[in-house]
Order: sequence, then structure tokens, then C-alpha cells
Amino acid sequence: MDSKVSNGSGLQDECITNLLVFGFLQSYSDSNFHKELEVLGRELPVPAHLQEEQDDGLQTDGNRCGHFLASEERDSQGQEEIIQDIARQLAKIGDDMDRSIHPGLVNNLATQFMNRRLSEEDRRQRLTAALEQVMQTYPTDMEDEKTMLILAMFLAKKVADHTPSLLREVFRTTVNFINQNLFTYVRNLVRNEMD
Repeated sequence: MDSKVSNGSGLQDECITNLLVFGFLQSYSDSNFHKELEVLGRELPVPAHLQEEQDDGLQTDGNRCGHFLASEERDSQGQEEIIQDIARQLAKIGDDMDRSIHPGLVNNLATQFMNRRLSEEDRRQRLTAALEQVMQTYPTDMEDEKTMLILAMFLAKKVADHTPSLLREVFRTTVNFINQNLFTYVRNLVRNEMD
């Protein structure tokens, strides 16, 4: 998996977004992409400060970025748990948004993601266009950023459920989209929960 993010966010930032999107997708235990998600979890980049005894797979609670150095262990594991909790909460809200996503939009997005000639930027643009389309039809009483974050991850879930082999591509594109457009919001969500 390409660990570069075009907005220059560090691996620590990418780990936050990876954990959030991964945790969101993991909340759907009845998904068609369960096996692909397990493989993806083993491939996620691990921050440089994660040392010693990295296990070769997911922990039983689904955490991937574990085994921190002693001085960072408590804070980092606490942050990881908070991100996992946020992901689960957002997935519950996403379930309520399911009705706003037309199956034809998911089919179209999956078809576009199957085009291997599309660059990462082209995929991100396709995701953005689909999100804008859904946002126009979704009456919301939430902040636009929260709605867009949930819908981006829910679209990723829907595309991966439609075509499990696309999980890696849709995951990477969603992480990049969030890092480029919503990362300040995500970082603030995590900080607010830690306070």
C-alpha cells in the first residue's frame, strides 16, 4: 500500500485515518469483504515509533497499530481505542444514511474503480463527485464535514461490499480523500474525545 499522501501528512496522521476507515469497515461483520479486510489489516503501514513484538496480524479487537514504546504506550493505545470507538459510532450513523445512497451510484462507482487505468487522483475525483451527488440529496442536521466523512466511508463500504476485490483501492482512495479534505475535522474529533 502506498503510504504517501499528497497533502504531506505524516505517517502518524495517516495511521489515524487508516484506523478510522479500517474500524468503520470492520464494524460491518456481515460484509462480503471480510477476508479482504483481514488481509488489508495486515498490510496497513505502521508508524516508525511502533517497535518491538509487532504481531503478524490483527489483534482480537481489530487494532493494528499496537505495541508502542513504553513512554508512548498508554497515550497511543488510548488514542487508538478512541479512534476505534469513533469509527463504530460513525458506522452506526452510516447505517441510518444507507437509504440516501442509490444502488445505481454504488454500481457506477464500483465500475469506475474497476478501471485499472484510472490514477489515484482520478479515483479520488470520482469519489468526490459521488459524494457531492449524495450530499445534494441528503437532508442533514449534522455538520457538513461529519456528513461527508461518514458518507465517504459508507460509500467505501458499499463499493467494497458490491465488489470485494476493490477493497484495497477504495480504502486507499477514501483515506487519501479524508486526509486531503477532512483531516482537520478528524483530528479534532479525536482530540475532543481524548479531553
